[in-house]
Amino acid sequence: MTRSDIITVLASRFHSLVAKDAEIAVKEILDAIGIALAQGDRVEIRGFGSFRLNYRPARTGRNPKSGEPVAVAAKYVPHFQAGKEMRERVEQSVKPAPLQRAA
Repeated sequence: MTRSDIITVLASRFHSLVAKDAEIAVKEILDAIGIALAQGDRVEIRGFGSFRLNYRPARTGRNPKSGEPVAVAAKYVPHFQAGKEMRERVEQSVKPAPLQRAA
């Protein structure tokens, strides 16, 4: 599902909400999450999940083309963890696929 899909769903579910207003609402929510993470805060949406930053220390990587070692700087990356209700909803809706053997 893309951002435009979310806007379309919101506009269709709430008939009093114009598509442009839905677009503004989605943009503001996503911007608020981004700003909070940029400030180092944790964002929790009950029933959905939480966003936080994970620290990745500096390491030595490899250039896949040449095989040369490359220094990768330390950084913070956003991390999403689904909430209990979201995990249960997904678990109920997804049918387990039979295991396939590797050839």
